[in-house]
Amino acid sequence: MVDGTCSEAFLPLRDLLEKSLASGEDAGAGLAVVHDGELVVDLWGGEARPGQPWTRDTLTHVWSLSKVMTTLAVLVLVERGDLDLDAPVARYWPDFGAHGKDEVVVRQLLGHTSGVPGWTEQVSVEEILDLEHSEALLADQEPWYEPGTAPAYQIICHGHLVDGLVRGATGRTLAEVVHEDVMAPFGGGFLLGVPEEQLGLCADLIAPPGSSIDHTTLGPDHFLIRTVPNPLLTAAVCNTEQWRRGSVAGMGGHGTARGIALAQALISHGGSVGGVDLLSPATVDRVLEVQAEGIDQVLTVPVRFGAGFALPVSSAPAIPEGRVCWWTGYGGAVVVNDLDRRTTFAYVPNKLATHLVSSPRTDAYVRTAFACLEDS
Repeated sequence: MVDGTCSEAFLPLRDLLEKSLASGEDAGAGLAVVHDGELVVDLWGGEARPGQPWTRDTLTHVWSLSKVMTTLAVLVLVERGDLDLDAPVARYWPDFGAHGKDEVVVRQLLGHTSGVPGWTEQVSVEEILDLEHSEALLADQEPWYEPGTAPAYQIICHGHLVDGLVRGATGRTLAEVVHEDVMAPFGGGFLLGVPEEQLGLCADLIAPPGSSIDHTTLGPDHFLIRTVPNPLLTAAVCNTEQWRRGSVAGMGGHGTARGIALAQALISHGGSVGGVDLLSPATVDRVLEVQAEGIDQVLTVPVRFGAGFALPVSSAPAIPEGRVCWWTGYGGAVVVNDLDRRTTFAYVPNKLATHLVSSPRTDAYVRTAFACLEDS
């Protein structure tokens, strides 16, 4: 039921995947670990869709894990001098400076304190797939709160904000930078927009149980109510060809655990891994600078955001302490970078759990992976 490779030290992780697939807790999934420059775990199993086995190259929709993949693109541009984390976003994207947003700097946008966690007006799925149109709406709107003062997770629009920034700085789309500058040196493995010839590799998402959030306690002006259904992205929507072909970088990426882990290992390995040298240690260290901390105004749980990644926080108890950065996707996908132990762990499922930043299934994988590391 489980295929791939796994070093002896990480066999408990393979056992956990086998158990989860056998019980039905996972339908199909991939796991990967890069440690000290070596891909020590590259596992997959289950079904991508009924009757179709999960293969080495199965692509999974990873929701907000997409956000930290786009962070790699931003960091590469910072390394090259095309972007400055301390510069105003409006230096590169002048329209964004409207309505008092002219002092928002790049690191604040990456750290979810831009003041623009969503669209003020109702938008459709078709509109957010039209990046330039939906980005123009964000640039022209007033901030929902004073930028830089508190975290408000840019749950759907984050990729649009980063795409507007990158497009203004380079004349290229964020997807182009991700594909050509970040993923190509690793042989691919993560896509913002699945080409027609690879659509057959996409796993079908399986919707989670109902939300555990009691929306009746939240007023109509609560940021969660104003963002999550605007537009409402269900598993059914995200299983369509229209969505898969789109490049919604905040939560529309598709990838393999292996591809995600190899690229993210740039962070855990100081900017250079497997012969790919894209970042300096100084640039990598900037992701650990706290940009926002406290109860997030969208997620309603404690968060601690660095520049483009989350940092260890009480709402995600399985994430190890130390020089660690990470993030997760709706339903359970996760990537964790441990800079001191030169280790990156990635998990991508197609059966979604009730999960915003933490859940028992994902936590078990994270804890097992790092326990194996301790014992190796």
